[in-house]
Amino acid sequence: MPEVRELEAGASHLAAPALLELRPHLRTAEALADRIEALRAGGYRVAGSFEPGEQTAAAAAGFRVAENLHMGRHLYVDDLVTRAAMRGRGHADALFAWLEAEARAQGCAVLHLDSGVQAEREDAHRFYFRHGMRIASYHFSRVLN
Repeated sequence: MPEVRELEAGASHLAAPALLELRPHLRTAEALADRIEALRAGGYRVAGSFEPGEQTAAAAAGFRVAENLHMGRHLYVDDLVTRAAMRGRGHADALFAWLEAEARAQGCAVLHLDSGVQAEREDAHRFYFRHGMRIASYHFSRVLN
């Protein structure tokens, strides 16, 4: 049975190997852990799902609680990933349930996330639909040089 817990400042390295699979442009687990620690000042938090007795997270989520005019108080999931070798063991389900519970505990009315539309994201999209999420809007972006 997976154990989900929030990782406090200084423990980001426990989630870094999982998050690196989603964010390989950060190149190393050490660089990713350092980046997480820097993001914490802006409200970024990390939760991990662990195999019994394991120190490194099998799955991890980076998230933040925010409030704005459009969405009100909400929990936004920046990053959600299960290490490829650990898929199919219930970690994503456990982590998603933890995120929902945390959103409720923080007084959030909605849980949000964005997901890329590449073909390799189709499994993730099925997971989100299975958990009652719906496509609520388009997300537009523009690269600024």
